[in-house]
Amino acid sequence: MAWLRWALARIGSALLVAWVVATVVFFALRAAGGDPTEAILGGPGSQAGPEAVAAARAEYGLDRPLVVQYLTQLWRVLTFDLGDSYARRVPVGDLLAEQLPGTFLLAVLALVLAWVLALAVATAAVGARGPVGRACAAVLRGVEVVAAVVPHFWLGAVLILVFSTTLGWFPATSSGSDPAGLVLPTVTLAVPVAGFLGQLIRDAVLEAETAPFAVTARARGGSAVGVLWRHSLRHGVLPAVALSGWAFGSLLSGAVVVETLFGRPGLGRLLLDATLSRDVPVVIGAVLVVALAYVVVMLVVDLLERVLDPRVPEVVA
Repeated sequence: MAWLRWALARIGSALLVAWVVATVVFFALRAAGGDPTEAILGGPGSQAGPEAVAAARAEYGLDRPLVVQYLTQLWRVLTFDLGDSYARRVPVGDLLAEQLPGTFLLAVLALVLAWVLALAVATAAVGARGPVGRACAAVLRGVEVVAAVVPHFWLGAVLILVFSTTLGWFPATSSGSDPAGLVLPTVTLAVPVAGFLGQLIRDAVLEAETAPFAVTARARGGSAVGVLWRHSLRHGVLPAVALSGWAFGSLLSGAVVVETLFGRPGLGRLLLDATLSRDVPVVIGAVLVVALAYVVVMLVVDLLERVLDPRVPEVVA
């Protein structure tokens, strides 16, 4: 029964997220001004006649009261029928299925790289010994702070200038899953998250190093490096693991900037284009997919915490 309650709570959370996202996006786009009919008729400046405008509004139900349009959109979300794109005249589900894999690949690669960088910098800062080591640790702490606050668009522009324009090592644009084209977008997304995770891991490991279990391990003859890797680090990564779900959501939102900057096809560029053209079904579908992906990742993180830390209950009653 405890597992059943836990599963029902997660399903209820997913449904609540879907409802909130669909509601907020629907009314936010309408409050922002503009007429979705423009997207149907080819965008602003289409110079369509009144008859064409009226026909388009009737075809897509835009002539109905706003409440009716909202309820219709909610029903589509509940029945997994997101409708057709106003601008592209194809099912929204097909558009998302085409663009989603590239964005998820980019986000997963960036999360893995962020963890590698965070672990490397945090353990190097904690394990530094002597005057030179302490100076290096101070530099690494500064690097973490700077990395955590650097904007994606600035970092991406610098990486393009250095590694593409000047050195010519990687292409400035990314198309599909080309390995060389994935390098700069992945680094651009990963560095800010790595800085944030690195600070969490470093502080938690430093606290774990003074805990009784670490003191006892060193008293039994354990080396500083051995205690760090076998005991302190396991406890130190728990706060970062707990926030990995947030980090993945941050990477998906950052993909809007990164995919636009590097000319990379994906969910981020699709969402930006749909927002600018008031393509309501595409915007709701894209944001909904991102929100539900965040819920799934949080579920995985929740389970992973229970594997790493036996003190966490197996299920949430």
